Amino acid sequence: MAKQARAHIIEAGPRAVSGGGGTAAKALDRVIHERLRLGIVSALAVNESLTFRDLKESLGTTDGNLSVHARKLEDAGYVSCTKKFEGRVPCSEYRLTEPGRVALEQYLTHMEALIRATRQK
Repeated sequence: MAKQARAHIIEAGPRAVSGGGGTAAKALDRVIHERLRLGIVSALAVNESLTFRDLKESLGTTDGNLSVHARKLEDAGYVSCTKKFEGRVPCSEYRLTEPGRVALEQYLTHMEALIRATRQK
């Protein structure tokens, strides 16, 4: 009978994902961990606000892909979206919320700890 690989899972709420390397690995925030969502929150962290068009151009993604990932961040409470019209053209403006800023800081701290732990081995 083959051995099953064991990954430690430490729950950090509903967005937890397994950490692969032992008990020091904590759960990552799955909402932020996805590449495009990390790009969105990172861009918003250094800008007061960005429009949908700004995000699309800076991240090099499609309308549909950006829309889906921005919605997940909104649903998690990490970003807010204000919809308005400029003339007859709709414009969505995104901002990082305080919970989003805290979640990003926790994510970055966690990743830095994982990098340090990996380099020590």
